[in-house]
Amino acid sequence: MKRFFLILLAVYCALIVTAQSEKQITLEDIFVDRTFSAETVKGLRSMNDGDHYTTLEDQNKIVKYSYKKGEQVDVVFDVTKVEDASIGSFINYEFSDDETKILLTTDIKKIYRHSYTAQYYVWNSVTEELLPLSEKGAQQLATFSPDGNMVAFVRDRNLFIKNLKFGSESQITWDGAENKISNGAPDWVYEEEFGFNKAFAWSPDSKFLAYMRFDETEVPLFSMVTYSGEFPAIPGNKLYPSVETFKYPKAGEKNAIVTVLSYEILSRVSIPVDTGEETDIYIPRINWTPDANNLVVMRLNRRQNELDILYANPYTGDTRPILTEKEDKYISEEFLDAFTYLNDGRFIVKSERDGWSHLYLYDKQGFEIAQLTKGEFDVTDFYGFDERKEYFYYQAAKESPLTREVYFTDLEGEKQGKLSALEGTNSAVFSENFRYYINYFSNSTTPNLITLYENNRKNEQIRVLQDNTMLKNKLNAFSIPQQEFFTFTTSEGIDLNGYLIKPVNFDPTKKYPVVVTQYSGPNSQRVSESFGRGVGWEEYLAQEGFVVVSVDPRGTAARGEDFRKVTYLELGKYESDDMIETAKYLGTLPFVDAENIGIYGWSYGGFMVCLTMEKANGLYKAGVAVAPVTNWRFYDTVYTERYMRRPSENPEGYDDNSPLTNAADLTGNLLIIHGSADDNVHAQNTYEFTEKLVQAGKQFDMAIYTNRAHGISGGNTTMHLHNRMTDFFKEELQ
Repeated sequence: MKRFFLILLAVYCALIVTAQSEKQITLEDIFVDRTFSAETVKGLRSMNDGDHYTTLEDQNKIVKYSYKKGEQVDVVFDVTKVEDASIGSFINYEFSDDETKILLTTDIKKIYRHSYTAQYYVWNSVTEELLPLSEKGAQQLATFSPDGNMVAFVRDRNLFIKNLKFGSESQITWDGAENKISNGAPDWVYEEEFGFNKAFAWSPDSKFLAYMRFDETEVPLFSMVTYSGEFPAIPGNKLYPSVETFKYPKAGEKNAIVTVLSYEILSRVSIPVDTGEETDIYIPRINWTPDANNLVVMRLNRRQNELDILYANPYTGDTRPILTEKEDKYISEEFLDAFTYLNDGRFIVKSERDGWSHLYLYDKQGFEIAQLTKGEFDVTDFYGFDERKEYFYYQAAKESPLTREVYFTDLEGEKQGKLSALEGTNSAVFSENFRYYINYFSNSTTPNLITLYENNRKNEQIRVLQDNTMLKNKLNAFSIPQQEFFTFTTSEGIDLNGYLIKPVNFDPTKKYPVVVTQYSGPNSQRVSESFGRGVGWEEYLAQEGFVVVSVDPRGTAARGEDFRKVTYLELGKYESDDMIETAKYLGTLPFVDAENIGIYGWSYGGFMVCLTMEKANGLYKAGVAVAPVTNWRFYDTVYTERYMRRPSENPEGYDDNSPLTNAADLTGNLLIIHGSADDNVHAQNTYEFTEKLVQAGKQFDMAIYTNRAHGISGGNTTMHLHNRMTDFFKEELQ
C-alpha cells in the first residue's frame, strides 16, 4: 500500500511539473510584471583601498564588502538611521575622493535620453550631517571637486558651485537661457549623439572648473504639438493643444557654436580656450591631464574624419595640438571614451588605423609608444592599467563576433592572456588596485552570472554575487523557445550571422510563417551570445506560432572596419540588400513558409523595414515599422553627417535609399507606428512618408501614439503597442 501511494505521489508530482513546464508566456509577464527581468549588482563602486567595494541596496543604504572574502563588513550609510532625514531613499550615489562625503541622488525627472534634473543631498560622515545640496530649485549633474570641498552643478542652463565648508552657493555663469545658451550641459544633439550629459570637468587639483558653452541661437527650432489627454474639456483643462519647441539641427543645418572656458576658483574668472578660428566644429569631450597642468580638449571637424587632441593652459587659454587622428571615412564614436590617461600622464587611444579596433599607447608628448593589441578582431572596451603587474586590461570580440572576452597584455605583448572562462558575453569591473575583479557573464540561455575573482595566477573565484537562481526557476516553469545561431552566405559572398527562434513543439515537417526582427544601424549588434534581450516579444511571437529570425547585415559591429564602414555615404543600401538576401535564404529552409515572411524594426530598424519592403519585390509579405527615419535629411547633423556627409555633398546618397523616394515601389502590407511627441526621430518622418504612399495609391495601416516619445511607453502604451503588432502579424502572415 505504501509503495502504491508513493507511485501515485510520484505521478502527481510529475503531472504538476509537466503542467508548470507548459506555462505560457504572456505580454503581461514581459511588459507589466517584468517576470523575466534579470537581477544585477546595483551601485557597484570600488573603494580607494582596492580591498573593498560598495553597493546600493534597497535604495536606502550603501553596503561595504570585502573583495578578499566576498562578505559584508559594514554599512557605510543608511538613510533610515539618520535622525529627521528629509529623504527616505535615493537611487544613486557618489563618494568624494577621500570617501568622507557622499552625494545622494533623489527625485529624478527626465529631460532627454541621458539628462535629468534631481534633488541632491550630501552626507558628511565626519559630522554625520545630511544636507540638501541646494534649496533654490532642482539641479543637474552635481559633481564633487577632487578635494571634496565643493560641488559643481547646473541649474536652468547656468553653472553653480556649492562650497561645502561654508554652505555658500555661487553662480559662475549668468547668460543661460532656453533655446539660446547652455552652460555646463550639452544641447540635444550633443547629448544624443556624443553620448554624454555633463559638459564640465574639475581639474585634479580643484583649482579650475572647465566647462563648455553652447550657443544655440542660430540652430533651427523644431516644434511638436502635445495634447491635454482629457476630453471633453472641463474648466481648467486645455481646449487647445500646446506647442513644444526646441533646438534641433537637421542634417546640413547650423549647429550650436561651442566654446570651452576655464574658470579659476580663486579669481572667479572664466578664461576662453583657443580652439581655433573655425567654429563649425564639434567639441565632443573635455578632460584634464593627471598633473592638472593641462586642460584636454577634443576638437572634431564637422565631417568627423579628423580629431585633434589639444592641450590648453588653464590660466591663459592657449592651446597646442598633441595628437591628430584621421580617417578616410569617419572616426568611430568609440574613440572618444577609450581615450584614457594613465597616472603617469601616458594615454591610451583606440583606433581603426590597421582595419580593426585596437589599443595604442602614447607618451606624455603625444608620441606613439606601442600598439598594445593586434589581430583580426575588434577591441570593444578598455578597463585600465595595473601599475603593479604592468598589465593593460581590455574586452574584445577575439574568439567570435558573437562573444566578448576579458584579456590582459603587457607593453611588449610577451605576457598576455584571457581572464574570462565562460563562452558568451563577459565584462569586468576591477578594483582600484586591480587585485580583484567582478565578472559579468551571460549567454543566450544564461541570465546575469556575476562572480568575484582574485586577480592572481590561479584566477581564483571568491564568490558568486548573483546567479539569478530565482529567474532560472521561473524560466523552468515556462515553455521558453530557444535561440539557434546560424551563418549563411549571400549571393555576393558575404557571410552574415543570425539567430532563429522556433516555436515550442516545433514540427520539422510543417511550414511556419516567419518574422524577421532587426535593427541594422551602424556598429550595432543584435546577434550575440548574451541574455541581453532576456525573454521578450520575440519569444512570445515564437510561442504564438512564428519562427523568429534576426540577422546582422553589413555595417554592424565586431567584424572590422571594412565590414562596419561599407555603408558610408549610402545608409540603407547594403543593409536592405542583406535583408533581401535573408528572405531568400529563409525561403530555402524546409520549415519556412516562403509566402508568409514578415519584417519588423524600430528607429533605424523601422527605416530598414520601409526601404526593404520597397526593394524586395514581394519577398516580405508584411512589415511593421516603428518610429522610422524615412529620409536622412530629417535627422540630426551629428549622427547623419558622420555616415552621410551633408546633403549638399551627397544628395544621391540621401535620396536614392530614402523610403520617400521609393514609396511607389512598396510591396506587402505595412503597419507604420510613431509617437506624436518623438523628439528624436520626429513624427514628420512618418507623416511625409505616408503622404507619399497615399499619392502613390499604396494602402497601409498606421498607428499614432499621442504624446509618446521615441520609446513609445507610459501607462498602458507598451502593452497596447505589442498587442497591435502581434495582431497585425497574425492577420497578415497566418
